Parts: sequence; C-alpha cells; structure tokens
Amino acid sequence: MLELFINIIKFENLLILIFSNSLLISSGFVILSRNSVYSAFFLVLSFISSTGLLLLLECEFIALMFIIIYVGAIAVLFIYVVFMLDLKNTAFQSSNNNTLSMIFYVSFIFFSIIILSYFTTFIVNGYSNFSYNTSLNFYNNNYFNWFFNLDFLTELHVFGQLIYTFYIFQFLLVGFILLLAVIGAVLLTINYSSKNLLKQAAFKQISRSFKNILL
Repeated sequence: MLELFINIIKFENLLILIFSNSLLISSGFVILSRNSVYSAFFLVLSFISSTGLLLLLECEFIALMFIIIYVGAIAVLFIYVVFMLDLKNTAFQSSNNNTLSMIFYVSFIFFSIIILSYFTTFIVNGYSNFSYNTSLNFYNNNYFNWFFNLDFLTELHVFGQLIYTFYIFQFLLVGFILLLAVIGAVLLTINYSSKNLLKQAAFKQISRSFKNILL
C-alpha cells in the first residue's frame, strides 16, 4: 500500500513537470511565432497546460473555467478574427537584436526575483522565536495557519460568495468587455462595400424607353 502511494506521488510529480514544461514552451512560442495562426494554437495549448496544473492542484472549478472561457471562447475568437482578417500569410519583421534584448530583459527580471528572495527574512511560525535572518531584509513572510478560519465550504460556494458579493462590479465589467469583443468580431466580418450590395433604382427602370430596355 505504501509503495502504491509512493508511485502515485511520483506519477503526479511527473505530470506536474510535463504540464509545467508544456506551459513554458507554449507561452514562449506564443510570443516568438511569426504566424498569427500558430500563435493562437500555442495559446490554446498553454491554456490546456494550465488546466492540467490546476486539476493536479485540486482546483477543479478554475480548471473548468479555463477550458470553457479561455479555450472555448476567447482563443476560438482569436482564431476566428485571424482567419477573417487574413493574417496567416503576413510576414512580421523582427530583428535578432530585439529578440536578444527581450530574452535578456526577461532573464534579468527572473534573476532579480531570485536574488531578492535570497536576501530576505523567513519567519517559519509567527508564534515561535525561530527565524532565518540574512544581512538584507526587504520583507517578511509570516506564516499564518488559515485552517482554523475556514468555513469548510465547497470551492464553487467560495467563488460564488466572492464574485457576487465583493467583486460584482468587476464581474459585470468583464462581461461587458467580452460582449464588446463579440460585437467587434461580428462587425469585422461585415463587408460594407457598395459593389456587393444589390440595389434597385425604380426611377431609372420607369424612365427607360422601349429602345434601350434591353441595354
């Protein structure tokens, strides 16, 4: 039984590594890909990888919302707009210097985060005197046991209380933004060219004589 439990833990760790690497690689190709269609497909793959990580972390509701909203609506909308605007054959000009500067900038940010996390004070328990102090103290990470303050509600109830009680304005604003995106996608497909419109000039039809009626 213990060996089975250890094997399950190892398998979950392997899945976490697979989804994490897939998320990092697909996110990088979303930025670096010159084809808009490929970028949209890599965006869908990054959302699917995020969903796998959330399922492994037992956040089922957020994982389902990622699939329904991001993959099912927003990413499909991106692909729809790309095909309607005929951007799949557009060649984007980008130099190697810009790519190298972006890589250097992102690497510098991650390196700075690692350095700042090293020169900090970590307090393991707020009620004990044990602490790990270094020479530079930028912030304190205090541990607080939230288990005694839980209401033991399901994840869906917690999100419902938070969204519809404290963040109702933000929720309505996001819905309005998505509505504008849908309306914009529909307006992009409408062709207002007067050449394709079928018009009937009644005055010209009545004023024609029998000589030019076949012209």
